[in-house]
Amino acid sequence: MTAPGDILRRLLEERPALIPAGDSVRAAFELLADVLGNGRRVLVCGNGGSAADSEHIAGELAKPCALPRPLPAAAVGALREAGDDGYLAEGLRGGLPVLSLAGQPALLTAIANDQAGDLVFAQQVVAYGQPGDLLWALSTSGNSASVVHALRTARALGLRTLGFAGPGGGLMAGLCDVLVAAPGSSTPSVQESHLPIYHALCLAVEAELFPCLPPGPRSLSAAPSASSPRRRSPAAS
Repeated sequence: MTAPGDILRRLLEERPALIPAGDSVRAAFELLADVLGNGRRVLVCGNGGSAADSEHIAGELAKPCALPRPLPAAAVGALREAGDDGYLAEGLRGGLPVLSLAGQPALLTAIANDQAGDLVFAQQVVAYGQPGDLLWALSTSGNSASVVHALRTARALGLRTLGFAGPGGGLMAGLCDVLVAAPGSSTPSVQESHLPIYHALCLAVEAELFPCLPPGPRSLSAAPSASSPRRRSPAAS
């Protein structure tokens, strides 16, 4: 299994244009690993192409990305007691609580219609967010009203905040615990920088939180006893 540090190092080696953002990428990894390793939830939001990115991020973390993530032994035992013949225990995998706020059209349109279009993410932060959770917000300009409102709401409610923006960070810069200001001179070029960064972060977080297990069915009994990934202390690196 590739170590998280090696994953992030390879990202910068293969894409030297991202080197100026290297420290913030490493800080984003530490933030994500801390939040998810301590059992908290990550909410992801963005508009347009960044909405697609938020869905993509959730898809990489709520299910296996590159590692097998077998269920912990306690979950396997509980499934057996519930009547599972082995199908669920073999087919299901460890997941991380990562939710895209861009993925419920009925809810999004209801908020836009009944409240305001720029409140579609902030209202969901109120509904889903808890102190200690993380809002991961993407906006190439850093100035999207719906994203800025969501970040401000998240901070008010005790959530931690991670932002992906373009150069300078826009209005997001003052609202994020960690801001990754990716290079690019246009919306498409900034989005093209965001994608390899969040891919690397997803791989690194998975490698950090799901330890390498021996192959084969017996790896299920070797999994951590916690309900999903192993826990990290806030000070862990």
